[in-house]
Amino acid sequence: MAEAPDDEIDRLYGLPLEEFIPARDALSKELRDAGRRGEATAIKKLSKPTVAAWAVNQAVRSQPRAARELWDAGDALARVQEAVLSGKGSGADLREAADRERLALDPLVDAARGLLTASGGDLSETTIDRVRSTLQAAAIDVDAREDVAAGRAVRERAPRGLFGGDEGALPAAPAKRGRSAGSARGRSAGSEGTEERPPRARSTTRGRSTTRGRSAEPERSAADAAREREEAAAARKREREEAAARERARKAAAARVARAENALASAEARSAKAAEQLEDARAREREAVEALADARAELRAHER
Repeated sequence: MAEAPDDEIDRLYGLPLEEFIPARDALSKELRDAGRRGEATAIKKLSKPTVAAWAVNQAVRSQPRAARELWDAGDALARVQEAVLSGKGSGADLREAADRERLALDPLVDAARGLLTASGGDLSETTIDRVRSTLQAAAIDVDAREDVAAGRAVRERAPRGLFGGDEGALPAAPAKRGRSAGSARGRSAGSEGTEERPPRARSTTRGRSTTRGRSAEPERSAADAAREREEAAAARKREREEAAARERARKAAAARVARAENALASAEARSAKAAEQLEDARAREREAVEALADARAELRAHER
């Protein structure tokens, strides 16, 4: 099957949202009339974006430099997450990368705030929250990024968990190499053969200092690893809490929007009914006025 022309697709997704369906259908008919049936079918299948997806498309199209910075920041955050998972990253690196990604979001979200609805109003805060979530998802998920970066998103997306699709426990950092690892191997080997004898006491100050230095190294390594695990766990907990708060806010806002839409529909129905009743009353009034005029004319005729 023939593919839809890229330039025409770009044009459609750059239009005001209310113009998408009429323009898409008109283009499909034009292509079909020209004998390009495969392209016409492909165009007809294009989905209209949601309001949030449309706002994302326009923000990315109008702010290409900010969009590139967001993709770069998202790639950097993904690399830090992988490093943390492998035990090579730190909580500080993770926080720095996450801060960069959040800062990169701001120009695009601000651009979305400047857009207007078909009725000339501002986009709702619920829509702006969905814009932010979709951009966050595209920043760190290359699968979600393709349509967003092209300005052709048709639906909202939610960012994945901190370390991928499943928010499982962060694996412990591997043991650091060095004297401590070598000592551990020595102890393990000794346990399989003859029992390891305790070291004899050193009589010199230098000997005591060396022994203390060697024993302190694994303690510092273990403390560093524990601290990094705690920082990563705290960051993961904050991410879950923020995601849960966003979801609660989204559901509450969606419920308010639904109630408002129902109230608006009911008000519009009452208004339409009232307008109809008013028109009927005016028609009856006109008929009564005309009947009164006829009766007066007839009375004047009899009086003569």
